[in-house]
Amino acid sequence: MTAYDAYDPYREPDEPAAEHGMTRRQLMRHAGWFGGAVVLTVASGEVISHIADSRGTDAEAAAATTTAGTGTLRFVQVSDSHIGFQGPANTDVAGSFTEAVNQVNSLGFRPDFVMHSGDLTHLSTAGQFDQVKQMMSGLKTDRVFTVPGEHDSIGDAGRAYRRTFGTGTLGDGWYSFDTHGVHFIALVNTLSLEKLGHLGNDQIDFVRKDLAGLPSDTPVVVFSHIPLFAMYPKWGWSTDDALKVIALLRRFSSVTCLNGHVHQLFTKTEGNITFHSATTTAYPLPKPGRAPAPTPQVVPARQLKDALGIRSVGYRQGDRELAVKDRRLA
Repeated sequence: MTAYDAYDPYREPDEPAAEHGMTRRQLMRHAGWFGGAVVLTVASGEVISHIADSRGTDAEAAAATTTAGTGTLRFVQVSDSHIGFQGPANTDVAGSFTEAVNQVNSLGFRPDFVMHSGDLTHLSTAGQFDQVKQMMSGLKTDRVFTVPGEHDSIGDAGRAYRRTFGTGTLGDGWYSFDTHGVHFIALVNTLSLEKLGHLGNDQIDFVRKDLAGLPSDTPVVVFSHIPLFAMYPKWGWSTDDALKVIALLRRFSSVTCLNGHVHQLFTKTEGNITFHSATTTAYPLPKPGRAPAPTPQVVPARQLKDALGIRSVGYRQGDRELAVKDRRLA
């Protein structure tokens, strides 16, 4: 029995415990956790964030053209598609994710890559993994990266997820890569859940070794599903051992941490580190503390797309800052 199984008061006495992953009963308890899609741009080592609707403006189009030169990196974050979810909060999550894919393909530029920051599926079935993989194959980009959410590892410690998306990763699915002068780290903090996200010593050692040879002026971007900061621990919106990784990142002049899970936009800056929570392509969750639990919120149909979206990010070599733009599906 894992610590998470021991913690959960909702598991029936005769329900088998799950190794690292969640049982289906635990999954339903946390059915409201989700994330979103975001477009990001790096400039001068920091992330600049504002909200824009999907139509954009002439000024935004001009800015995109200006930053589209040689040495510019632009990528997209999508999150919490929850393929397989069935409920009144969104009766067609596949349809809204398709709209997100279409929005990515209509940005006016070809992203260098797209990152899905977890909860690709709702119940981690083979059919759901196959469906979301097929849908993401329609993205007009050179590469697609993923990290798992807790919904992607129900009852099997993420093995089905890794069979589909884990090629070339280490351990439970973590990895890093470099492009356009930026170092990216993709972390897994959804497998050893008690109440909060958890990284574990093996993954923290990986981060320590991975960062060891990097100059301190290297822009670093970290992806995870659950926030690496204490957004709202009462609902599990934090990672219990994240401070060990944060300590390793403090020497870098610019660090951006991007997560999903909470299904809403939120930005927090602590010194050289900026945290950005993404919205979702599936359904909204309540603001922290404004409901008894983080369960899917039903909103009028005409308002649903205002709560869903994608994020684009850009970076121009030699700058210190990432430029982040969140776009609604509306």
